[in-house]
Amino acid sequence: MTSDNTSLQVCTTPSDLSALTDQLRADGRSIALVPTMGALHDGHMQLVRAAKKLPNATVIVSIFINPLQFGPTEDLDSYPRTLSADLDLLAAEGVDVAFAPTPNDMYPHGYRSTINPGPLATELEGATRPGHFAGALTVCAKLFGISRANHAFFGEKDYQQFVLLKQMVEDLNLPITLHPVPIRREESGLALSSRNRYLSAEEHALAQQLSASLRAGVAAAEGGATPREVVDATRTHLAQYPQIDVDYIEIRDAGLQPLGDYADATVAARLLLAARVGTTRLIDNMGLMLQPWDY
Repeated sequence: MTSDNTSLQVCTTPSDLSALTDQLRADGRSIALVPTMGALHDGHMQLVRAAKKLPNATVIVSIFINPLQFGPTEDLDSYPRTLSADLDLLAAEGVDVAFAPTPNDMYPHGYRSTINPGPLATELEGATRPGHFAGALTVCAKLFGISRANHAFFGEKDYQQFVLLKQMVEDLNLPITLHPVPIRREESGLALSSRNRYLSAEEHALAQQLSASLRAGVAAAEGGATPREVVDATRTHLAQYPQIDVDYIEIRDAGLQPLGDYADATVAARLLLAARVGTTRLIDNMGLMLQPWDY
């Protein structure tokens, strides 16, 4: 179907989307996919704008709240569902196609076949959310297949997810190119997230300290700090705000492998954190360069 007042085409079943993209590819178009769970904001639009820069590409945005990546105590039932507003936003941005299936459309036989994302999926976010990355990679693999996408765009806020997706594409020889897009932030520094709407005004102000703490860690690295000192600088900043319940603060290399005790060259790294502000769990990360160090 097509939305009422725009040229945005909306597909609701996998078969309809596959038929459409098969024809587009036959006509010489490439397919650029932006997977989302809806509740769209300007961070998602940044992904769309990046996708639209590809030459000769049809941009497809999927809107699907994937039950498989939510744990039994997580917010699946309360996750914001704003499909009508999302479609208006996509139409205004000039998106070509929206894909908005139901869980039964995506999993008509239940969760019969899933992706095993490997050991990294049990660390960092995976330690707190067992099964989350298996669900995320499974739905992305399905979306890649259904859409016949040549390209897919993901925000770096979910950095661990992106690393695992790259691993899946490489390991399974999937014919798709993944594109990371930098985190979109409020002027305050807070990373845009659909879950930010859960925050009260007071919690929203408090959540801004997450990015401030990461900036403290990055500044320490720029001053020649060791990895341990970078984490300490991040944690020291957050310690000023005991209302923030920190889950983890870690520094890893760019592929999210642990750093050793010694490096004799500059190392690209990622500083990551997760914390709960009120009842809302938020994640953030920043890239940095580490100077040679020896513990």
